[in-house]
This record gives sequence, C-alpha cells and structure tokens, in this order.
Amino acid sequence: MKRLLILSTLMLISMITLFSQSYETKLIPYPEKATFGDGKYLITRNFPVSIQGNYDSRIYSAVNRFLQRLDGRTGLFFNQFISKENNPGNASFTIRINRPGSIKLNEDESYTLNITPDQIILKAETDLGAIYGLETLLQLLAANEGNYYFPACNIEDKPRFAWRGLMIDVGRHFLPVDIIKRNIDGMVAVKMNVLHLHLTEDQGFRIESKVFPKLHQLGSDGQYFTQEQIRDIIQYANERGVRVVPEFDIPGHSTSWFVGYPELASAPGPYSIERRFGVMDPTIDPTKESTYEFLDKFLGEMAQLFNDEYLHIGGDENNGKQWNKNPDIQAFKQQNNLADNHALQAYFNRRLLTILGKYGKKMIGWDEIMQPELPKTAVIQSWRGKSGLTAAAKAGYQVLLSNGYYIDLLYPAKDHYLNDPLPQGIELTDEQKKLILGGEATMWSEIVTWETVDSRIWPRTAAIAERLWSPASVANVENMYKKLDVISIQLEEHGLTHIKNIDMILRRLCQNEDIAPLQTLVKIIEPVKAYERAGSKNVPYRSLSPFTRIVDAAQADAPEARRFSSDAEQFMMKPDKDNKNKLFATTDGWIANNIKVRAIIAANPVLKEIEPVLADIDKCALLAREAATMIAKKKKPAATWAAQAKETIANAKKHKADVELAFLPAIEKLVDYAIK
Repeated sequence: MKRLLILSTLMLISMITLFSQSYETKLIPYPEKATFGDGKYLITRNFPVSIQGNYDSRIYSAVNRFLQRLDGRTGLFFNQFISKENNPGNASFTIRINRPGSIKLNEDESYTLNITPDQIILKAETDLGAIYGLETLLQLLAANEGNYYFPACNIEDKPRFAWRGLMIDVGRHFLPVDIIKRNIDGMVAVKMNVLHLHLTEDQGFRIESKVFPKLHQLGSDGQYFTQEQIRDIIQYANERGVRVVPEFDIPGHSTSWFVGYPELASAPGPYSIERRFGVMDPTIDPTKESTYEFLDKFLGEMAQLFNDEYLHIGGDENNGKQWNKNPDIQAFKQQNNLADNHALQAYFNRRLLTILGKYGKKMIGWDEIMQPELPKTAVIQSWRGKSGLTAAAKAGYQVLLSNGYYIDLLYPAKDHYLNDPLPQGIELTDEQKKLILGGEATMWSEIVTWETVDSRIWPRTAAIAERLWSPASVANVENMYKKLDVISIQLEEHGLTHIKNIDMILRRLCQNEDIAPLQTLVKIIEPVKAYERAGSKNVPYRSLSPFTRIVDAAQADAPEARRFSSDAEQFMMKPDKDNKNKLFATTDGWIANNIKVRAIIAANPVLKEIEPVLADIDKCALLAREAATMIAKKKKPAATWAAQAKETIANAKKHKADVELAFLPAIEKLVDYAIK
C-alpha cells in the first residue's frame, strides 16, 4: 500500500507538471502566477454567467464578446447572453468586479482566476482586469473526446509594465477604420493597452481638421479619418480597455502640412505630397509667432477630439537643412543665444509643451526631443538605442522603449522577445527603473498596405506583448514560438488577415493557378531585414508602388525553415539514419517543388525575379545533403569541397528579389560541422 501511495503521488505530480508545461506553450502572455490541477470544468450549452459588484455596461459587452467567441469555437449554441436585465444572481461562472476602470495610465489591470470542476470565479479590481481574465480563460479552452472544458487552475495575474503599446503608421500608407479596429481586438487578445496612431507624415495628413481644412483636403489624396471616425475608433478602443494616443510628427516629417499651408514651412513653397520615403528636408519654421498661433488652434482642436492625457509630437529626424539655409532662422538663433539646431528644436518643444499644458495634455516625443532644458513632464520614446532609454531615465524622464520592437524591420520574433526594457544588469536605481513605463511595437508603413499590414504585425507582436506583461523570467524562446502558432490561429476570429492574405497575393501572382508550390516556397524564404528592401528591378519604392510581390507574401519567421533548423540541430547531435533521412526528405522536397514553381513562372512573368532564388535553393539543398552524408559517415571533406561549399553559401547570402533563404544558417552549420 505504501508503494502504491508513493506511486500515485508521483503520478499526480507528473500529471500536474504535464499540465503546467502544456499551458506554458498555450498562454500568451503567460500569467504572473499559475498552478494547474487535473480537474476539468466541463462546458455545456447551459453556461450561466453572473456579474457581481460595481461595474458599468462595458463589462456586459466584454462578456458577450467572450461568449460569442467561445460559442464560435465550440458550436454549443449557448442559451444565455448577458445584459443588465439578464444577469443571474448566482451562476457557476461568476465575475466579481470592485469598480469600473479608467482608461488611463497606471490603472489596475490585475485579476485572479480560479477554476474547479464545479465553478469558475474571476475577480478583478476593475472591469479592465476582468476583460484580460476573460482572454486568459479563452486561451485555456481545451477538448477531449466529446467535451470542451477549462482545466482546473488558480491564476494570479497583473502586468509587469503599465504601457504596452502598438504604433500604427497611417501616414505613409493609409489604413482605414476596419483595419484599425481588428488590430485593436488583436491587441486586447494579448493584453496590450495603448494604440499609438502616427497620423501625419511627408506622404499624408490623415485626420480631418475643421479649423484648418486644407490640411486634410490637400495633404491626404482624399485618404484620411473624419473626426467622426476617430471618435468611433476611440470609443471602440476604450470599450475594450485600450487607450488611443495620437501623434502629429513635427517639426520634421511634415511635408503634407505645407501643401495647404506653405507659410508654416522654413522655405518657400509650393509643396506637394511626398511620394518617396526617407528623411526629407521640409520642416516647420519654429521662429514665427504665427507658427505657434496655428499650432495652438490645431492642437487645441485635436485635444478636444482625443480623450487620452498624452499627445505625441514626434520630433524625430529633423535634418535641419531648411533651417540652415534660412537667414531669418539663423538670425533668430543668434538673437536668442541658441547654439545650434538642437537648441532651436528644444525651444520649439518647450513652446509646444506650454500649448499642450494649456489643453491638459502631456507630451511624448521620440528620443531626439530630450534636451537639457526639456521639462521632466515630457515622456521620451526611445527608438535609436538602449543607451537613450537609460540616459533618459537617469535624467529623470519617464521612458518608453521601442528600440528592438520595430516590427516593420521584419526581424524574427525571438529578437523582439529577448529585448527586455529592464534587462538584468541595467545600470539604473530602483527609482529610475520605475520611470520605464513599458514599450511599443512600431509598425512603420513604408512597405505595407492594407493587404499586408496584418501579416507584418501578427503574430510577432504577441511576443512583444508577453515581454511587456509577463515576468522577466518567462523567456523560453521555444515555448514562445509554440504559443505564437496557437495565438496566430485564434487572432483570425477578430478578422485579422495575417494568414489568409498571403494566399490572396499568391493567387494574384499566378493568375489563380494552383498556388501550392508557391505556398511551399514562401515557407522557407523571408523578406530581407531592416531597410535593405529596394524594390523590383532596382526601381526604388514610392508610396504608390506595387506591394504584391513574392517578398510581400513571405513571413518574418518562415515556419518550415525553423523546422528544418531544428531537424538539422537534432541530426548534428545524433547523426543516425532516421535523422539523416528526415533532412533528405526536406531538401529533396525543396528541389521537387522548385520544378513546379518554374512551371508557374513560365506562364507568369511577374514571378521571373525569383528564378535566381530557386537556383540558390537547389544548390543549397544539394549542399546540405552532401554535408549530412559526410557527417553520418564521419568522413572529412576535401579542401576543394569545403571551398566550393563556402562559395555557394556566400552567393546564396546575396539577396535576390528582396528575399533571403531562411534555412541558410542551418545549412551553414551543417557545412561547418562537416568540415571541422
């Protein structure tokens, strides 16, 4: 009996450990504390929900969205949807809320979730915490033969950082209301709480101004948000616990302002909407009182429209060329003892700070705005490097981190995931660490359109969301990728198109032929990283260029390339026949698929640019096979083979068609292993 008791105890411990491990690859962001048991709360058509405590109508909407999504996953046709009139006093699923939450920085977003076979109890100080608890509950959904259920568990959760944002640039390429809304829903699913809208750029002024209507009438190509649409977006976001922070980027990145109001500029017009991308010369003149009169009226109008306490003034990448060429501006600097353009921009920022204060707003700006004279009430958004973050915190400023979270650069999710706003060993005091508010993923839109933007945001932004919510100790990259695979599918229920639009692009490129070979191809290639993308046939991109090439269908984390990399690592650890054959099956499959792709190219000239990519894939596939064979046979290759292999890899690293071979690092490791 004693042995049986010990064995039963060990089995129970093993089962609990197994449950914990499975949910470590399912919950994103992972909770602060979570323990799992082996019981199950079975979900039936009769799934009553009771809301108790002090709350407002927002929680009814949240619970009904939860029930609709749960019903959509289970097909149970629930009997009850909840309202003020239909809120049972007692139910097996009880939500207890102490007060309605305010949509502001540092609001309480904590919750606890207790699930037993008989009941579910979700407790939160505010309804915002309850909304996040509902998202966790949805992620816990599981199934066995014949039943859907929630696992028995006890969760205590709260965010590590108060500011967990996503910036969407609608200036360079306009993105309409439906795209913004579905991305808000995606944000809530992974517990992000700030939508930062970059509303003005050289390429477009994307918001209606009734005070200065020529801003949007002449500066937007007719693509802008009306004020009514902005109110709708804000209400939609606030209903889900998301703040909306507007950005009006000044004094640089401001060409679109000058199309209708050239008198604002530091050089005479006329001006037209910029079609190129990059850092442009046009800059607001900070020396005229009329500039501040204009900005006072405009920012006053926007302050009434946007209800968040923060307003972003940009302040980045002013190259100063117009200022340097303007004799009146140079005279102003001399008269006011402004040593250089940095000092002049600091003067401009101080004037803006006064205007914003007048309307009850707090200033945020990119890290260029940080000058010694800038009051500590401003928030610095660090984008140029971690040194800027620590310098700002040491100087007493509140700081947001975006450096390392530039999702438009198409780096793999693991790079963002391991980029911690407060890494171990950071040289800040405890008080200075409190100044790090959190961070924002930044979706700049030079090379995205309405078709591709979702695929550039998701699912990688979920990795950033976990970094900003979960404890720093939650940092297992392998688990993170497993969770991204799960959440990526779940995000589709919000209308996000990050998966399905890939096939739409492929169908267009091959005139609706069988796209399976192209689907296989885009799973092993990735877009070039950072700012290396140049355009088709050396034609530089413009805002109206086509963004529907193979590179636009490729993903930042090519899934089959990651699998091949894992298989290669496994083979090098254990170079047996089974592991070798697994590699061979993959590389042979690439070569066979390329034959099919070439047949598609023959009928679709737009795809001809990828022929050199296919040639590199063929060569590298054969190289991997040769390296694996030598490793398995423990045969050292000849020097000539090694030299040719290195040359093949070097040539394959040269980008063609703006893509790169995502599996290439794994093949290079195989070659190096064979040579050593």
